[in-house]
Amino acid sequence: MSTEVRVPTLGESVTEATVATWFKKPGDAVAVDEMLCELETDKVTVEVPAPAAGTMGEIVAEEGATVGVDALLATIADGASDSAAPAAKAEAAPAAAPADSGGEAVDVMVPTLGESVTEATVSTWFKKVGDTVAQDEMLCELETDKVSVEVPSPAAGVLSEIVAEEGTTVDASAKLAVIGGATASASSAPAAAEAAPAAATSGKDVEDAPSAKKLMAEKGIDPASVKGTGRDGRIMKEDVQKAASAPAAAPAPAAAPSARTPVTADDASREERVKMTRLRQTIARRLKDSQNTAAMLTTYNEVDMTEVMALRNEYKELFLKKHGVKLGFMSFFTKACCHALKEVPEVNAEIDGTDIVYKNYVHMGIAAGTPTGLVVPVIRDADSMSFADIEKAIAEKGARARDGKLSMAEMQGGSFTISNGGVYGSLMSSPILNPPQSGILGMHKIQERPMAINGEVVIRPMMYLALSYDHRIVDGKGAVTFLVRVKEALEDPRRLLMDL
Repeated sequence: MSTEVRVPTLGESVTEATVATWFKKPGDAVAVDEMLCELETDKVTVEVPAPAAGTMGEIVAEEGATVGVDALLATIADGASDSAAPAAKAEAAPAAAPADSGGEAVDVMVPTLGESVTEATVSTWFKKVGDTVAQDEMLCELETDKVSVEVPSPAAGVLSEIVAEEGTTVDASAKLAVIGGATASASSAPAAAEAAPAAATSGKDVEDAPSAKKLMAEKGIDPASVKGTGRDGRIMKEDVQKAASAPAAAPAPAAAPSARTPVTADDASREERVKMTRLRQTIARRLKDSQNTAAMLTTYNEVDMTEVMALRNEYKELFLKKHGVKLGFMSFFTKACCHALKEVPEVNAEIDGTDIVYKNYVHMGIAAGTPTGLVVPVIRDADSMSFADIEKAIAEKGARARDGKLSMAEMQGGSFTISNGGVYGSLMSSPILNPPQSGILGMHKIQERPMAINGEVVIRPMMYLALSYDHRIVDGKGAVTFLVRVKEALEDPRRLLMDL
């Protein structure tokens, strides 16, 4: 008996992941919940635990493979008695090759591309006609408007025909190529065995990730100069990107793409081309979708931070001593927003078809910058939390965001977002909505400015506030009222205690 290891739920709107690293190999003993492999999505890294104890059996999805939700990753043999299964399968493969084909050709079809994706473009063929291929060896890579999809060989044999050349646009049911029949397959096993030493000219006998090969070819990088971090030294796409960004002699300049402004050969040699990470691609797509979908407007105000700063200075040491966390400005802003959202509930709502969904809770998104891009962890039920609880949650989520350890669940379900550009020195900006939310508050740098108060000019610590809102739900009056209520609560924090 064996237990299947499948792709776990990846989270809302995430349908695919890439197998980044296997921590176990066939024949290894595994314990229940021991980490078997790591998957990368366009948002987070997901670790896959063992669903049962036993011996690692067959690895179905190798490193670099793109898999969908619930796809089979591997099998775990029950008990030590089955530990020889992987070896037996490996030894049986060459003998089975002639019988697999039986004189029949096998079609290579476009794999499932994911929800709402109907076509793809053939970007790269890793094999050419006449090459020997093993079952599950990567044949080509397809590009969709969402992700890149690598196509494995459905059988062992010889690539006898390529139907869709590079650059061809294919639909979800198209044929890509043909794997040859019995004669070709019969010779594939010894040919593959001889090919391994020949391919090991770089000093290793493992196959680099196809996406890494493609990137090395594009950048003219010698595989011998790249240190692989995959299993057994396998070169992954990230390794190539790292090598490309390291100081080195610039590769020969490529012809400038037609969509770019023409550059000289000297300029091209000093440029660096790095493929966008899946996270950055998702950020770019979602932000543009937000602009295209929502009727987004921004209203501005300013807040005198004198009272908040005085209150914070007075109680910060006592607060830290009692609660074990520093008293920052974010808890004041979170409380002020929760207070204002009760009065203007449409800012805490979203559109679902022809309905407006009002939220009787506040799940506050706190935008956080990380080395890989912007993420928005969500503090659930922030409206029922104390100042200390909010500060602890912000500190914990922020640390997890910087370490890349946020789960999908921690970044979903937000009803309103606060973005603090002031930590980077921003004086004024127009934040972009985080769909499907209808409001986002932008905080900015606190700057001393001369203000006219009671007929006198005084210096006060001022901050510009910006509320971007979806005009389809929120009218101008509601947006201005919300921002005024936030301003009033911050300029007189006692209002928060008395619910005024």
